[in-house]
Amino acid sequence: MVLAVAGGVEARPLRVMALDQCADQYILALAPDAELALSPRADDPDAWMVREAAGRRRLRPTLEAAVGFKPDVVVRYWGGEPRLLAALERRGTKVVTIADATDLDGVRANIRAAALGLGQVGRGARLERTMQTKLDRAAPPAGGPRPGAVYLTSGGYTSGPGTLMDAMMRAAGFRNLTTAPGFGAVSVERIALQPPIRFVLGFFDQLRADWRGPGRHPVVRRAARGRTAAKLPAAVLTCPAWFAADGVEMMAKGRP
Repeated sequence: MVLAVAGGVEARPLRVMALDQCADQYILALAPDAELALSPRADDPDAWMVREAAGRRRLRPTLEAAVGFKPDVVVRYWGGEPRLLAALERRGTKVVTIADATDLDGVRANIRAAALGLGQVGRGARLERTMQTKLDRAAPPAGGPRPGAVYLTSGGYTSGPGTLMDAMMRAAGFRNLTTAPGFGAVSVERIALQPPIRFVLGFFDQLRADWRGPGRHPVVRRAARGRTAAKLPAAVLTCPAWFAADGVEMMAKGRP
């Protein structure tokens, strides 16, 4: 998208600033030809679009950095303190917020909101279609069995109803054995006494994170051996975005 300035005398690319890593993914996918300012974490290993972020400008999410860059649009998920956001809006900057989606419809709503805010409705629609194609490929046969599984992070946490992970597991054809809503801790003792039929593991690719977490306990490792439907990389899990469908495909491949 190009903005006309100075009464149409000249035009310049839209300037877009991301305030956190999740916002980076959205602006890289929806506005790659804009003048982008990514967050400092844009090329961390848990970012989905690491390659696309290479060589792009990085800015800290501060008012000083924003004033210097003069963005037309700022995109955020959790980044940016309230005073910064208020100051940007006073300066006429459009602020687009990615919501904390709890299901796949919430992800679709995020794509549409970001695409609209960036003036890229067509690209957003294509992203939704790509996401739906992957979900359709991963969908279980109608009326077929739904094996039970437990989602477990390296830190020892799980997800129940009302979470995006629960929606992803159901889309992949699994029955979530965690019945308590929201997020909660799983004890090593419970896994030792009642090991789940199958595991969906998350964040285990972050070798430096939670390396002493309950999810890495030898008892858990033994219980998960031969029972792991999928190991989801952190890059799939850190942002409520279209690549949730990639996580669904990964899980579906481990469905019996």
